[in-house]
Order: sequence, then structure tokens, then C-alpha cells
Amino acid sequence: MAEEKKIYPSFHDISPREYMYFPKATIDPVKPGKFSKVEITHILISMIILTFAFAIALPPNSILSGNFKLVDFPYYLLLSFLGIATAFLFHEMSHKFMAQRYGLWAEYRMFPLGLILALILSFTGFVFAAPGAVMFLGGSRDYETGKIAMAGPLTNIIISIIILPLYVFVFFESTEISNILNFIIVINLTLATFNLLPFGPLDGTKIIKWSATVWITMLIISITLLVILFTGLPFLSTPSI
Repeated sequence: MAEEKKIYPSFHDISPREYMYFPKATIDPVKPGKFSKVEITHILISMIILTFAFAIALPPNSILSGNFKLVDFPYYLLLSFLGIATAFLFHEMSHKFMAQRYGLWAEYRMFPLGLILALILSFTGFVFAAPGAVMFLGGSRDYETGKIAMAGPLTNIIISIIILPLYVFVFFESTEISNILNFIIVINLTLATFNLLPFGPLDGTKIIKWSATVWITMLIISITLLVILFTGLPFLSTPSI
């Protein structure tokens, strides 16, 4: 018997009104690979705010650290942007494109309150970001929902696996480049590991419902890479940003 399709108002089970009230939007038919003006606006606003939030919080650039230097801020903006672009943007777009692959309407919607909170917290040197999520409509089976959920953290893991050898064996002695690569790896693995936790609306919950084997494999890989990065193996010690 074919598995019944289920309707999900949001990928993260948050009401469409909460994600769509600004600016007002309508749900168009599925257009694979297409972006609405509303979605592009939400993506740009989210990326700008997150870029500034992480640039403000990055040690030793944090304002509360007492070492904040305005002249260094452009460098931290670049560092933050590269991290946000490869982690947050690729993560969310992976959800979107996988959902579209299954014929679902899928668009990113920012969460204004989460973005404001991230910006405020950044002045303390800590960023907890809940910027928004990809919503999808049209009905999906458990295995489809699981693969849509898997796409985000899997992309973050793949990016980390590609960059880690460059960081360790090619650019480790180059302080500026190594700091950039280190930050990209850290933010990608942190995002992947956090979203793989099997709680609430996180990706891990939906992946487990589809395949516990896939979930535990991804979680082990993500945690292992984090351990390699932070434990200071003989050939590797993390440079300070």
C-alpha cells in the first residue's frame, strides 16, 4: 500500500503566519530552482543581519572583550560573510532544492524576532541564531521529509570535509587564510551537529523517522570532525581568530 502523503505547513512546524507576515506573500505553483522576490528579500535580510552579528561577536573582536578595533571590522565582516554564505545559505538552499525535487513549493522565510535576538546577543560575544527556515507545502511522505531534512546538515558536512584538508595540509601556516578556513569549518560543523540533534523541530527528528542509520552515521561523522578540529592532534592546533 502506498504511503500516504502528509501536509506540512512548515519544514520546522512553525505556523506559516509567523514566517510569512513580513512581507506579505502568496504561495505560487512549484517552480523548481526559482526564487520569489519575497524569498530573495528574506534571504538577503537574514544574511546581512547574521553577517554583522557574527562579525561583532567574533573574538577578539567582541565589543565586550575590550579589544574591539573598528579598523579590523571589515576583515571580520568578510570572515563572517564567508561563514554565513557557506553554512547558513547552503544549508537552507539544500533544504529548498531537495523539497523542489519532490515537487513541493519551498521557500525560505526569515524569523524577524530570531534575527533581532541574534544581533542583540552578538554584543555579548555570543550568537544564538534562529534566523528562519525553509517552508514547504504540497504534501510529502516520511522518506521525502527525511531526505529534505538530511540535505541541510549533509551539505555542511561535505563542505567541512572538502575544506579540512586544505586547512590542515595547505594553508595551516598562513594565519589569515587558515583563520578563514577554520571559521568556515567550525560554523558548518556546529550548524550540522546542532541540527542533527533529535529534538523538537530540528532536522535530526525527521531524519530518524526516515532512517535512524543515516541519522547516527551523519551525527558520528559531524562530531568526529569537530573533535579532530578542537582536540589539537599532533599535526593540528587551531589558530585563534
